[in-house]
Amino acid sequence: MNSTRAVFLDHASLDLGDLDLAPLRAPFGELVLHGRSDAEQVAERLEGAQVAISNKVRIGAEVFEQCPDLKLILVAATGTNNIDLAAARQHGVTVSNCQGYGTPSVAQHTLMLLLALATRLPDYQAAVRAGRWQQAPQFCLLDFPIVELEGKTLGLLGHGELGGAVAKLAEAFGMRVLLGALPGRPPRADRLALDELLPQVDALTLHCPLTDATRNLIGQRELNLMKPGAFLINTARGGLVDEQALADTLRRGHLGGAAFDVLSVEPPKDGNPLLAADLPHFILTPHSAWGSREARQRIVGQLSENAAGFLAGEPRRVVAP
Repeated sequence: MNSTRAVFLDHASLDLGDLDLAPLRAPFGELVLHGRSDAEQVAERLEGAQVAISNKVRIGAEVFEQCPDLKLILVAATGTNNIDLAAARQHGVTVSNCQGYGTPSVAQHTLMLLLALATRLPDYQAAVRAGRWQQAPQFCLLDFPIVELEGKTLGLLGHGELGGAVAKLAEAFGMRVLLGALPGRPPRADRLALDELLPQVDALTLHCPLTDATRNLIGQRELNLMKPGAFLINTARGGLVDEQALADTLRRGHLGGAAFDVLSVEPPKDGNPLLAADLPHFILTPHSAWGSREARQRIVGQLSENAAGFLAGEPRRVVAP
């Protein structure tokens, strides 16, 4: 009889009631679901459990010390910054994550943001709601300049699976794609240094991880190097862009616009320069690019695969030890 006990600490961050959780239940003797868990509840809820599942709940060194039965942590995401990996290794706990599950969802969201900027979608939508089209002297309202993507140049920072998917979609719109070099990475002939890349692109999209080397990768200096009227898209991680510098740059009209799905602190409870009501030509979505039902169901599948592999002695997608 399978006696493995698993506890999902924040399953409501993944399942909106629209997912099939049967694959996730299959590897375990018992699966306990908690919609969310506060920090002080984690150790108590994991007592006696061999497997912890977490999307964003922090599992620190103190939890490993209080939960000696813990053998496996399944992260319902790619990022593992909420897990103390050093403590996991010290206590012999395996940590596995999920990978590549959101590529189609995030790629289409990236192009949606770029298209919304290029076609001035928010401005035209607001104009119709304000009655401006109804009062127009002709059949159409063309108050906001529209930009065609065909023939324009897209710069990509981060060309893994997701960046590659975005490049493919951009090329379908007739865009030329240039790849930028990331700090701390070995030089490659097909990667341009930022100083060479930025002046050439009509749009720049970010698909790289947030590390010490990439924090504030796009600051005031880099924004100044971009073409007047260029677009900046960030569906990767908040912190890659200096948010105050971007707000200042948008206000002085140097860029054509920016669109983000991420901020440096999420949720932004204490304000953020990019939340200002008077910020022009800026679109913000609430870290929702990854969240299609299909992508979230893929996470369920990968969590199940990771659990089954570990229990069979063949761990998958291991990030620690």
